[in-house]
Amino acid sequence: MHTDRASLFQHLWQSYREVTPSAEEIHRILGAEEGQAIVNDHIALRTFNLPPVGLDALAEHFLSLGYRQGGEYHFEAKKLYARHYEHPDPDAPKVFISELLVEQCSPALQAIVKDLVAQVSPDSVTADNFLYSGRHWEVDYQTYRTLLEESEYAAWMAAWGYRANHFTVSINHLTQFHTVPEINQLLKNHGYTVNASGGEVKGSPDDLLEQSSTMADRMPVRFSDREETVPSCFYEFALRYPTADGTLYSGFVAASADKIFESTNAAG
Repeated sequence: MHTDRASLFQHLWQSYREVTPSAEEIHRILGAEEGQAIVNDHIALRTFNLPPVGLDALAEHFLSLGYRQGGEYHFEAKKLYARHYEHPDPDAPKVFISELLVEQCSPALQAIVKDLVAQVSPDSVTADNFLYSGRHWEVDYQTYRTLLEESEYAAWMAAWGYRANHFTVSINHLTQFHTVPEINQLLKNHGYTVNASGGEVKGSPDDLLEQSSTMADRMPVRFSDREETVPSCFYEFALRYPTADGTLYSGFVAASADKIFESTNAAG
């Protein structure tokens, strides 16, 4: 387990940007061209609810750094369960971890996922680098396609394994952009596609959280039988509103997160 939070997030960012060139470019546009200091609101991680890789195993890496469990979230249609974690230091990024409820899926999907997870060494799950270690299994392209027909989430995991699924720019910390539509317009001006599922702006001031995201980059994956280009990761943007006591809302909104998951759907 990492003993240094900054080091963990630096490694997570490194593995994420390798498969998300748009995030690095947007980061550069905001920083170099717009002169903005970029603060990461949260990252998201995906997994399966099977030992040794269930949500709790991933969370342990953050609990050991002083994080505490926040809210929990249910996504019935996508067969997902999630929790978020936050640190006493308000400047620390929040962490959103979801897991696929494998037993709710078809027998065919269950068999495939159990085979993938069986290739993961339990020791690797507690290793420092697990959260950015990528794929621990061999999988062929047809198996990926089979998973994709039932669960985009399962297919993404099969292709990409363990890495941040997205990083998130905190709009609250930007000085020249104050609303989600302003950020979305900047993205579109630079040729990026904004996730329009459920509207380009997810959430509302009443929810205390507004979010938007790019659609995932498409990157080559070396499957066991061939290389194919598939959706990788995306960049998210979050604007938080103050709660009754004046502190910024630190949770998540399930209805919005449900649509954010669709950022890794194949466009079109």
